[in-house]
Amino acid sequence: MAAESPHRKIITRLLILVVVMFGFTYSMVPVYRKACEVGWLDAKREEIAVRNTQVDATRWVTVEFVANVNENLPWNFEPLQKSVRVHPGELTHIAYQVTNKAERKIVGQAIASYGPAMAGEYFRKIECFCFTKQPLNPHEHKEMPVVFMVKPELPQDVNTITLSYTFFEQKG
Repeated sequence: MAAESPHRKIITRLLILVVVMFGFTYSMVPVYRKACEVGWLDAKREEIAVRNTQVDATRWVTVEFVANVNENLPWNFEPLQKSVRVHPGELTHIAYQVTNKAERKIVGQAIASYGPAMAGEYFRKIECFCFTKQPLNPHEHKEMPVVFMVKPELPQDVNTITLSYTFFEQKG
């Protein structure tokens, strides 16, 4: 019987390695699910959130919400609430709503701005529709969340922050 070629041995070993790697990766899904069920991962996430967030309960900041669309974009866009009062350091959930009034699908991208301008340094968005392009089918309506925190380091003389979004159409 002829000896196996060195290339054939390498190929066989690499194929075995690929199968083992695939099996390991495939087995991680149930392990991850079990870790979530048991609470190992959520507990760590909550511990990190608590450790990283120090709420200044002695202070209030009003955050106002403004919505604009570029003049060529046939969308209705507005915040579900005009303002909220927050303690610096606490997570806050709000939402905007948008409706495509056109007879065609349109993709938009929102750009944020802040007033006063320096407030942007102290405004941390954790979840925001502005992070990605937003496709809307004809006459589609969406509610889009924003989860944010005003950093406790915000200067004491700033009591109001205006968060303004402007949607622009994304061509192509």
